[in-house]
Amino acid sequence: MAVETHCPLCDGEQLAAYSRDRYREYLQCGDCELVFVPAESRLSLSAERAVYDLHNNRVDDPGYRGFLSRLSTPLMARLPPPARGLDFGCGPGPALAHMLEEAGYSVAVYDPYYAPGEHVLARSYDFVTATEVVEHLHRPGWELERLWSLLEPGGWLGVMTKRVLNRAAFDRWHYRNDPTHVCFFSIATWQWWAARHDIEPEFPAADVVLLQRQH
Repeated sequence: MAVETHCPLCDGEQLAAYSRDRYREYLQCGDCELVFVPAESRLSLSAERAVYDLHNNRVDDPGYRGFLSRLSTPLMARLPPPARGLDFGCGPGPALAHMLEEAGYSVAVYDPYYAPGEHVLARSYDFVTATEVVEHLHRPGWELERLWSLLEPGGWLGVMTKRVLNRAAFDRWHYRNDPTHVCFFSIATWQWWAARHDIEPEFPAADVVLLQRQH
């Protein structure tokens, strides 16, 4: 079995054991502070898809729309319509895209399983959203850089994912029990990522980070 030697976000080699449960171990990077599941403990792509197919996030579900508004409301406050955006990892029910389109925005969607049209990744956008996505990424460093490259100067990357607080909270955290969740970000991790791009992250709501590309 292969042994993890590099952080999937920053490629750092300063890895330390962080936690363990009955099914998986969790490592933490000493550079960017990402907590992650080693590659050998992740699901296969087909097993991942089987879990995703069980999700039932309906576009017309008021509870789900309220959940997504934690990102859409502060994003719309910073970027008026008719801005153009991409909802990355939209899933089978692209509720956020529908909400933004109702407010006058133009939104393309992409999901490797449910909306796999790669042509939308060859355009540029005023904003890119990723709600409950980055925790699933096997290559978060590469994927985040790709999304960042799609933004126009002044554009916004909006991410929503539950954040690591500390080791004690992580050990009893329900969020890690989803077998498709393999990367766990903290405020410190987002601050590290933002500093690499010479920007300041904004945390306008629970689990939400907004990052503005300057140039």
